[in-house]
Amino acid sequence: PPAVEPRVRRPLAWPGTPASRGRTQRGARSGGPVTATARADRMVLLVLLIAPALVAIPVSLTPKTFLSFPTDELSLQYYRELFSSPEWLSSLWQSTVIGAVSTLLATSIGTLCAIGLWRVSSPTGEVVRSVLLLPLVIPPIIAAMAFSRLFVPLGLIDSYTGLILAHTVLSAPLVLITVSASLAGFDPRLEQASRNLGASNWVTMRRVIIPGIKPGILAGAVFAFISSWDEIVVTLFISKFSVYTLPRRMWNGIRENTDPTVAAAAVVLMAITVLAFAIWVLASRRARPAE
Repeated sequence: PPAVEPRVRRPLAWPGTPASRGRTQRGARSGGPVTATARADRMVLLVLLIAPALVAIPVSLTPKTFLSFPTDELSLQYYRELFSSPEWLSSLWQSTVIGAVSTLLATSIGTLCAIGLWRVSSPTGEVVRSVLLLPLVIPPIIAAMAFSRLFVPLGLIDSYTGLILAHTVLSAPLVLITVSASLAGFDPRLEQASRNLGASNWVTMRRVIIPGIKPGILAGAVFAFISSWDEIVVTLFISKFSVYTLPRRMWNGIRENTDPTVAAAAVVLMAITVLAFAIWVLASRRARPAE
């Protein structure tokens, strides 16, 4: 009988590996119409998600004293009020400080946890990972009640320390996810080579691992800052009078009156969010090695 050539099973190509990137590129070249359709679907979905938020832009330009669309003329008076009012400027500064500090803490904690779990790579490590990701699963109202109950005996209610700790706990899982995704495509042989050449754990992590996963760390930092910058539910529970972040002032402005300054503040929030994403995209492109 004729010799039957054995079938060779190709190994699975996990996302982030060179094999998966090659298959993705070949698939993109061979599936033109499908790729174009997928891009169109993503653009439609993006427009549907962003369009409701863009309503705040014309509303912030109204010359009237209540929330409405401008009809005859445009006015920047509420932007002037936003950047000249001591209350709004104080809230803007407090949100910036809390967001920056909590981002620094969340990025450090999330990166170290991701590297540690990547090195362990065991069922116990996956259980620990699931526990660390719980803040993303728990409803915000439940987390807010838990923080309030925990911070009352510690005297952290209505304090910068309490808000920074709460925002750090809520945003650290975002860093864990992005850094873990970067580590999935990191070649462990680089770490082994560094250790074989006599480098310590700290030197290997600082000069080999962290530069290799820098895009994931930067993405996690951006997501952590945006998460802290926009957080409102937990803030309403653990802040009273001393700490007044920008989302909370916007919330009170909507409840007490219909001041269009709230719309101007919403536009500023969106602008800062878009700026953060733009910085992340540019930094990721620069950090990506030339192929």
